[in-house]
Amino acid sequence: MVTEQELEAVGRALADPRQPLHARFRALFTLRGLGGPGAIAWISKAFGDDSALLKHELAYCLGQMQDPRAIPALLDVLRDTRQEPMVRHEAGEALGAIGNPEVLEVLKQYSADPVIEVAETCQLAVKRLEWLQRHSGEPVGAGPYLSVDPAPPAEERDVGRLRDVLLDEAQPLFERYRAMFALRNAGGEEAALALAEGLRCGSALFRHEIGYVLGQLQHEAAVPQLAATLAQPAESPMVRHECAEALGAIARPACLAALRAHAADPERVVRESCEVALDMYDYETGPAFQYADGLEQLRTAPA
Repeated sequence: MVTEQELEAVGRALADPRQPLHARFRALFTLRGLGGPGAIAWISKAFGDDSALLKHELAYCLGQMQDPRAIPALLDVLRDTRQEPMVRHEAGEALGAIGNPEVLEVLKQYSADPVIEVAETCQLAVKRLEWLQRHSGEPVGAGPYLSVDPAPPAEERDVGRLRDVLLDEAQPLFERYRAMFALRNAGGEEAALALAEGLRCGSALFRHEIGYVLGQLQHEAAVPQLAATLAQPAESPMVRHECAEALGAIARPACLAALRAHAADPERVVRESCEVALDMYDYETGPAFQYADGLEQLRTAPA
């Protein structure tokens, strides 16, 4: 049982800019696991921070919690053009993840946003909500991953055919995303290499989602492509950031070298992602039971 005082202590750790970013991330994911209005309130308060990476993860966690009480905060972020594009994009994706049709008209409005990452995200979120309405009462294709994805996996199971759809830029983005998540669910080296090819095509939004999915898949075959994309200063920071976090999740020695090489990157979101990814690497290669250890840290801290 978590007390109100413990919830508040974790919330304060998230909100404290003096804390190392990786510690704030662990507090955030602890709050995500706890859920409820108190956790949502603490997460929502942190949108005033100056780290785009942290705010991006705040929106991601609110979407994954699928609690409609987070909708007002996410709408505020989506509408706030002072927020960084990667933060507004994640707010739009989170609204689609929650799955409440009341936001459909707002998402349609922002599907024409001048920021292309925001527009494409809202277009995908509209497609997801419309898909959910058509398949009401049906289970969304359950796979080996617990994440709420921006598109349901395609029903196709052949990796070669899924690869063809994924890389076909004439296909609707929603269908390419469906192929992406089906490849992730298929797993294995062939699927990982097919996904990694996607780092060289499509929009920045598409490539960033490829990085995210490769981090979930955690297959070593994708490490060279992820490291090469991270090393490209001309690539979109939101793509490079997802590649860094994927390398932290895969946690092989080659990943460590790539992350250390960019730990002082001139692009803030990239170097912060490397900091968080190096912490994730330590978790993946260490004895800790869980990454979201905010309560454990609290309870074992000296009085």
